[in-house]
Formats: sequence, C-alpha cells, structure tokens
Amino acid sequence: MSHYDTLGVSRDASDEEIKKAYKKLARKFHPDINPGEDAAEQFKKVSHAYEVLSDRERRANYDRTGDENGNAQPGFGGGYGGFDFGDIFGSFFGGAQRGPASRTQPGQDALIGLQLTLEEAVFGVNRTVDVRTAVVCETCEGSCCAPGTSPVTCDVCRGAGQIPQDVVTPLGRMQSISTCGSCRGFGTVIKHPCVTCQGQGRVQDRRSLTIKVPGGIRSGNRMQLRGEGEAGIAGGEPGDLYVEIRVKPNERFERDGDDLTTHIRVPMTSAALGGTVPLDTFDGPQTVEVEAGTQSGTVRVLKGLGAKKLNRGAATEERGDLRVTIDVETPTRLKAAERELLEQLAALRGEEKPEPTASAIGGGGMFSKLRDRLAGH
Repeated sequence: MSHYDTLGVSRDASDEEIKKAYKKLARKFHPDINPGEDAAEQFKKVSHAYEVLSDRERRANYDRTGDENGNAQPGFGGGYGGFDFGDIFGSFFGGAQRGPASRTQPGQDALIGLQLTLEEAVFGVNRTVDVRTAVVCETCEGSCCAPGTSPVTCDVCRGAGQIPQDVVTPLGRMQSISTCGSCRGFGTVIKHPCVTCQGQGRVQDRRSLTIKVPGGIRSGNRMQLRGEGEAGIAGGEPGDLYVEIRVKPNERFERDGDDLTTHIRVPMTSAALGGTVPLDTFDGPQTVEVEAGTQSGTVRVLKGLGAKKLNRGAATEERGDLRVTIDVETPTRLKAAERELLEQLAALRGEEKPEPTASAIGGGGMFSKLRDRLAGH
C-alpha cells in the first residue's frame, strides 16, 4: 500500500488535502483516543505517510522512485527501470509543479482526564485545569525567526522551492522538477532561527484553561474542544483537546440514565402507620411521603430532581427524576413488652397462624415475614 493509499488521497493531492487527511486519520487512530488493538499500528503508518508526503523533497523522491530516500524501486508506478513515466511526463508538461511548500504543519490532538463529583455532573460546572502541551512561541509568535528577522528568498531556487534537472530516460533526455535541497522546498531560508523554540514556532509549556462542563454529562463521555490542543509548527493550525470525564461515586445517590436513585430506611411501624421522611438532595431538603401500609421495595418518585438532560452535547433545563426506594426495617431484637404488643396485634388481625396465599408463597407480606422472624424461621 502506498503512502497515498494510507492517507486516502490521490497522487496529485495538494499539501492542504494531505494535511486534512492526516489530521482526520490521526485523530481517528490516536492511541489516547482509540484504544483498539490496531490503532497504534495504524497511527504509526499514517504518521509516517504524512511525514514523507509533507516533505517536498521526500515526496518528490517517493513519486519518482517509490522510495522516500530516492532509491529506485523496479517497476514502481508502471515505469521502466525505476522511472515513473506518469511523473516524468507530468513534470515535463508542468503537472508536477506545485510551487514552494508551506512550513506550517498542524498540531496533534491532546487528551486529558477530568474528575467530577456526581453533583457537578448533574448540574454542570466550570473547571479550570492546567494543560501541558505545545503552545505558540511568545518570542517569535510562531514565525520561527529570531525577533527582527524574517525568512529570506532561497538563492538556489530563487523562491520556487523546486529546481529543474535533466533526467535520462528510455525516451531520451528530459527535464524533471525536483525539490530544492537548499531550502527543502520552502522557497525561503531561515538564517536566524528563534533561539527560544529552535525555529519550530512553538514550545512546550503549561497553560490554564477553563472548561465549561454541561450538566448531565456522564462518566466516560469525552468533550472535544476545537483548537485547544497542540499548537502547529510554524503557526500551523492547532489540534483539538479531548477531555474524558470521570465521575466519582457518591455515598447517597447513584446515576441511572438521567435519573438519580437512592434508598431510605423506615421502621415497620412507620411503614404500617404512614408518615414523612426528610431527605437531603442536591436541590436541598425534601420530604418523602410514606403511605400507611407501605411495603419494602416501594419506590417514590420526586419529579425533576435528577440530572440535567443533554441535547447534542449541551445541557437543557429539562431534568430526570429522583427515585427513592423505601426499605422497611424489621426489628431483630424485641423487649418482652414489645413482643407482647406484637403478639396482641397478630391476634387482632388473625395472623397467629395465617394460611399460605398466592402472595404469601412468593415471600408474604410484612407481618407474615415479621411472624416468621419472631418464630425463628
């Protein structure tokens, strides 16, 4: 597979088309973004293909011989003796003339993790984080040149980035176009590179970034911040920053889609007689109604007290619910007076020796369970 096939572009693709194809594939196969087994290997192939095709001299050698180092590959491109007739004829008629190359190269994408509390994930939060990545050099402002200087026109190719040369082919002597070795195809030479960034136009540094996390985001979600990744070379387009969300477990509440869930315990007497139970929520104190005769496992729903709902990555004012499961507690140790009262209650209800019913076979009601527990079953 050729480098062009690896990037999915044609052999006459422009520098901009190659750059866009590389950026798209690099984002797709970057190991920090794609944990697949083949992602790392694909990323290496894509990066190598871009490294060759983004360098004018290496690309010209690759187009001409099939090898980025200029070593002729027999039969490459349908040619003869290592020559690619299509490339030679294209050069002869001006088809290979692309002009000086751009020094700029796009920056890589970056990935960081951000840990939130459940409450922050429910409502959303603004968090300021420190990101270490390549940033534009403040000394040269991305120009790659020492302050007060600028690139000068190459005196070999006179700014064209390419030079003509005679090539002997089976059809005779023809003129071909090759990348200028003096300026590496850029058409200009930086005689005084910036000492801060070593002529790269960027340096590694830490910067503070405020991230607006929308309410309703979930653990494992990734946010894409365009243009907040690694700065490009020589002022090239920056990459994107991906933020992976991790939500810490909460002691009282769990997440279930857009809903929150929790449990409250009530004594059997409260479940039998009814009442209210206070509950602290993310929205402040609330009251849970416990109706008389409530069974263990009953769920009460507090509308609109769940997580905000996401719509295309943005939080809306609509929210899920808070589902409260009521667990009825049966006493395991009874005083003599308490046992006597319960026995009197069982007698009044005719439950000293209740007969099994359809519902009792499946586990029975609260008082039958209580009787069995008291009897030691």
